[in-house]
Amino acid sequence: MSLNLGEIVEVLGGRLLGASDLQIAGLAPLQTAKSNQISFLSQARYQSHLVESLAGCVIVSPEFEGQVAGRISAIITDDPYLYFARLTQLWRRRHRTNSNPRIHPSAVVDSGAHVADDAVIGPLCVVERGAMVGAGTVLKSRITVGEDCKIGARCLIHSGVVIGADGFGFAPHQGQWEKIEQLGAVRIGDDVEIGANTCIDRGALDDTVLENGVKLDNLIQIGHNVHVGAHTAMAGCVGVAGSAKIGAHCTIGGGAVVLGHLTLADHVHISAASVVTRSILQPGQYTGMFPLDSNANWEKNAASLKQLSKLRERIKFLESNIKKIQENDHDGHS
Repeated sequence: MSLNLGEIVEVLGGRLLGASDLQIAGLAPLQTAKSNQISFLSQARYQSHLVESLAGCVIVSPEFEGQVAGRISAIITDDPYLYFARLTQLWRRRHRTNSNPRIHPSAVVDSGAHVADDAVIGPLCVVERGAMVGAGTVLKSRITVGEDCKIGARCLIHSGVVIGADGFGFAPHQGQWEKIEQLGAVRIGDDVEIGANTCIDRGALDDTVLENGVKLDNLIQIGHNVHVGAHTAMAGCVGVAGSAKIGAHCTIGGGAVVLGHLTLADHVHISAASVVTRSILQPGQYTGMFPLDSNANWEKNAASLKQLSKLRERIKFLESNIKKIQENDHDGHS
């Protein structure tokens, strides 16, 4: 199955250089694309691949038009990466084959749950009592939507996700732990995507909330009563502890951790593997990690770090003495 360039430009726009009847059989990276495939260039640092590419067509910005004109077909657009993203969506729509039933026979949907007429519930999914699955939402396979949890419209939930397991709440008593019943739920907005094996705990009293457009990668843990603002994205293995409030349009890199009860403002960007130990109330990029080094150097630096408090006190003592000497010199001259 294929699309010709004319069809692509008719649907997605852009300015075509080359024959509109060229048939495109697939999408591929610049380095491996063949003459019947389409690729894209979004960053100048990869332009060497453009020169060497055998792609039949390349999506590029106007600044690279001169490098492709007369050599290979191209679609000129201001944002090649966005264009490519929309092309993948078009490709999926045109080539999707879906002969499976809307609700798979192996799925278990409680009679007290509400599933929109066009939602898709995949194999071995469980939708518990009082849960709601919105219009156009797709649950892939082996997904659990817990009691009273709500998922909005046009969401995509990948395999193994658990929405609405109990939050981690226990009260210490005489050396043991007394369970705090988790009485809230999970509320997920529209156009949310959740990666495989991610877990989103229900709230203790209020709900755990993911607003519209949130994107979560695989293997993410969202603790109870967390609130994630609209269009925030988190990469794989992020952990967000209970009652953290994360603003809108934030990004959190893979393996990063946000401690509980903290607040991140809108447009805060956390680097991969960072540990957020305090609230961040101003937009910007934040990083908290120890740079990678050889093990021998790392151990030396780690040993030095243990001495920082003593070194600080010594510096303060030396600075105090220097100040006294300077004051005495000043008094002597006067």
